[in-house]
Amino acid sequence: MGEGKILEILDPSTIAFLLLAGFIAAFIDSTVGGGGLISTPALLALGLPVNFALGTNKLAASMGGLMSVFSFWRAGKINQKVAISLMPLSFLGSALGAYVVYLLPEQLMKNVIVVLLVAVAVYTYRRKDWGDVSAVKQLGLAALLGSVVMAFGIGFYDGFFGPGTGSFLIFGFLFLGYDFVTAAGNAKALNFASGIGALLSFTLSGSVLWTYGLLMGFAMVIGAYFGSRMAIRHGASYVKPLYLIVTTLLIGKQVYELLFK
Repeated sequence: MGEGKILEILDPSTIAFLLLAGFIAAFIDSTVGGGGLISTPALLALGLPVNFALGTNKLAASMGGLMSVFSFWRAGKINQKVAISLMPLSFLGSALGAYVVYLLPEQLMKNVIVVLLVAVAVYTYRRKDWGDVSAVKQLGLAALLGSVVMAFGIGFYDGFFGPGTGSFLIFGFLFLGYDFVTAAGNAKALNFASGIGALLSFTLSGSVLWTYGLLMGFAMVIGAYFGSRMAIRHGASYVKPLYLIVTTLLIGKQVYELLFK
């Protein structure tokens, strides 16, 4: 399906649908990720082929992600030194992951991701006071090496497959001792970088519908602004429950696809 044919059905109801889906997706995604649970199915529901839905969603999500990063950065909820150092690794990992997407079987990835998401959710739930207060002073060598592996590895995963990227990044930063809000801010910075890397690959392959993506992206910028402000204002009491809800929904989605698709 070419872009010209798709644009013929971009009527007012389609525009309204894109704007609403984009706002809701970004409101959630701006804090804990998982917005693709809403935005990608919304694009598929409009009849876009899978590759165009994924590429167009990356464009829109990158616009919303930029607003999230700006909001967390301005509020001092991103460790600037750590984020700036790790973002290039996420970018490179994601671009590489999108490029070699055909090398690993998707079914294997789905099985592994379900197990990892369950482990992340259970561990986070059991640690009742985890992420309430930042315990980071100075990262040791092991933690620095772990951060490098996390940034590149999860970036690669985001470009290759994607579901749960935000959850894994937040979990990684929590494990390093950051509080929930700063972990979310750091995660959004790396997720933005990996999103740009994947977007570059989709653009080069001609799998981005710019009109759809820019419309949804406009709504995502607004949704991300309000979502990130909510997280910054209410802290861990808001972010942690939302994190667990989104992670649980991701688990449900992956299990459903394993059983019925």
